[in-house]
Amino acid sequence: MSEQGRWAGRNTAKDMVRNRIWLRLEETRVAVGPAWSMIPNFVGADQAAWHLAQTPEWRAARTVKTNPDAPQIPIRLRALHEGKTVYAPVPYLTKDFPYLRIDPKKMAEKGISFELAATSQGFVEHGDRIGFEDVEPLDLCVVGSVAVSRAGGRTGKGAGFADLETAIFRELGTISDRTPVVTTVHSCQLVSDGDVVIEAHDAPLDMVATEKELIRTANRDRRPPGVDWERVRPDQFETIPFLAALRDSIVARRRAS
Repeated sequence: MSEQGRWAGRNTAKDMVRNRIWLRLEETRVAVGPAWSMIPNFVGADQAAWHLAQTPEWRAARTVKTNPDAPQIPIRLRALHEGKTVYAPVPYLTKDFPYLRIDPKKMAEKGISFELAATSQGFVEHGDRIGFEDVEPLDLCVVGSVAVSRAGGRTGKGAGFADLETAIFRELGTISDRTPVVTTVHSCQLVSDGDVVIEAHDAPLDMVATEKELIRTANRDRRPPGVDWERVRPDQFETIPFLAALRDSIVARRRAS
């Protein structure tokens, strides 16, 4: 297979797993739209969201962070209908502002349908533009995935956005060791535990929801306590406008504490 993901080459083992899953999604026609180089949308994404919504962790959550991708639209839509405040990053973190707050009360007052507000175009246009420091403590974090294991291992599309976001939120105290980190995928995106190794900078998953079931990983690996700035790649500083300033702010906070 000659086709490669957009961020191929950073981890050969993870590239192989991603390519296998992207190809499987397309060959089985499970993918909704293109799969390559993306957090792929899939048939049954609404059912996976339903499985997640049956958990006590979801029911108790008032603030939910999700990745901005299409397969998590059903999660954002369900959260808004249930009165939860949704936080989502700007796709690819390419704006001067990194995050959006989608307040269901404000959406209703503006006459913005939840169906529109749940899409990336809708929440970028109508959500409140905020910085990382403005995100209130999160009750539940949903990350996008290409391949996951039942042990809680995860690989995304290869850009490193999700792990970077999680590390920043850990540094700021927005999430803790007890904050559930979850994902929704199609069951064909499940791989063996050895196929997705949990590295030191990775945030292991607590739950995986598919169109068939909810998986509790029972993962006990500790999450990174903050950002290892030595591991942030030069291209991330180049493509994420606010990242250097955020680094300087966090480093100054560390020195002051």
